[in-house]
Amino acid sequence: MEVVRRAAYAGSWYTSDARKLEEELDGWLREAGITKNPDVRAIIAPHAGYMHAGSYAAYAFGNIDPASFSRVFLLSPSHRYYTAKCALTKAAVYSTPIGDLRVDQEVTEELNGTRKFELMDLSVDEAEHGFEMLLPYLSKVFQGHTVKVVPVLIGSLDFENEAMYGQLLGKYLDDPKNFFVVSTDFCHWGSKYKYTYYDENHGAIHKSIEALDRMGMEIIEVGTPNAFSQYMQEYKNTICGRHPISVFLHMLKHCSMNVKVKFTRYDQSSKCCGMEDSSVSYACAVAKVDPSGEDKKKE
Repeated sequence: MEVVRRAAYAGSWYTSDARKLEEELDGWLREAGITKNPDVRAIIAPHAGYMHAGSYAAYAFGNIDPASFSRVFLLSPSHRYYTAKCALTKAAVYSTPIGDLRVDQEVTEELNGTRKFELMDLSVDEAEHGFEMLLPYLSKVFQGHTVKVVPVLIGSLDFENEAMYGQLLGKYLDDPKNFFVVSTDFCHWGSKYKYTYYDENHGAIHKSIEALDRMGMEIIEVGTPNAFSQYMQEYKNTICGRHPISVFLHMLKHCSMNVKVKFTRYDQSSKCCGMEDSSVSYACAVAKVDPSGEDKKKE
């Protein structure tokens, strides 16, 4: 019997009604009006509930040209399970209300053969919304196309291990049939998140949050893992996908292509004005092959 990862958040974080879900995804993708681009090899996308970030995520997923790719790597943070390593799925299928996605077991076994990964229990896999909120969009975008997924749970890595996994995964970015999705929300602000950084020089609290997020986004666009690590150490911004982002930045250093990251969308769940308020920030980015031939940025 194949192990199937069920759609654990369907009916709560997004609708379990297949027709309604398709209508929502179609509408968001249409509203975003993004032109598919085969030069886009990766995206950074939010993973909040669709009532909060579903429409924003279209600005990431709308870039994918499904005819160009046959495999999608999913880099998700680990929200509920602690590991100092990265973990792979035991499932053969990831289920969604609008169609299942098969796991590329050959690549998963290849990664597991490096002995650098652990295997997730199915309960850990199903509890991770950082994976699940990407799946309906992928199922919709790749309708009519053959695609397999390689889910990689990124644990609480130190900088050296972020670099190690980035080097290990970098070669997969060189394969033109591979696509990467980096799953993250940005600043989680408020006492409920135990983070209330506020620089009054920017005016209202939500403006301070945006300035903080955009500082990090600009560093990610430059593509230097050391600078991103220093930013996180200094400001402690509650970017839940900070480890997947860092691994991806290391991947960009170790792949042979010149890939540039560009943020295309930013928003917040609410505009914080007082210390009793709270919000989560959402950002979308594309990582596009730069054909200019310029030397890659090195550290």
